[in-house]
Amino acid sequence: MATKESLREQRRQVHQELSRAQLLDAAEEIFGRKGFHATTLKEIAESADFSVGSVYTFFDNKEDLYASVWLRRGAEFLPAFEDLVAGIDDGLGGLMDIARYEIGFFRDRPAFSRLYIGSTTSVLPIAAAAAPPTVADNATRVLALQAEVIARGQREGIIRNGDPHALARVFSAMVQAFQSMDAALVDADHSLNVDEFLDLLRGAFAR
Repeated sequence: MATKESLREQRRQVHQELSRAQLLDAAEEIFGRKGFHATTLKEIAESADFSVGSVYTFFDNKEDLYASVWLRRGAEFLPAFEDLVAGIDDGLGGLMDIARYEIGFFRDRPAFSRLYIGSTTSVLPIAAAAAPPTVADNATRVLALQAEVIARGQREGIIRNGDPHALARVFSAMVQAFQSMDAALVDADHSLNVDEFLDLLRGAFAR
């Protein structure tokens, strides 16, 4: 039977987790809208109804908070992505499934999508020394899995020749380009629907 102390500790932990999630939600929205450098901890704290001092209860600084936004979404993205790749039995069809998954993931998280789309040159626009290895490792893992699917399709004779890792980077760039003009996420003068994009993607990678 739980003691009063253990119940109190459980409530405290739940409150801490909810508070941390609230700060991450606010940070994700503001970083996505204004970018890393233009955003202040004061803005994030006020948006989440916290004091600036209380932010430091959960995060070391703005860089840590920014990285934690990416880590939270990476922890959601990667397990399902790995499961998807493990079940692929057709290299070319698998690439299309990956594209659908990535498009859907970001459509379900529009604030993070804005942050992701705005980060076209680097996952973390901060000093490399301040970036936790896990963030870069996640991105590397995704590219490696995509390369495995491409290599499988090449062995099947249904995906074009070329270095699988180079083609994986091209694939990711194409998906990101679509996301940058996805009418479900942004106001764009010109766009493609998902089926049109997948047809384009299939044509680019089919042998």
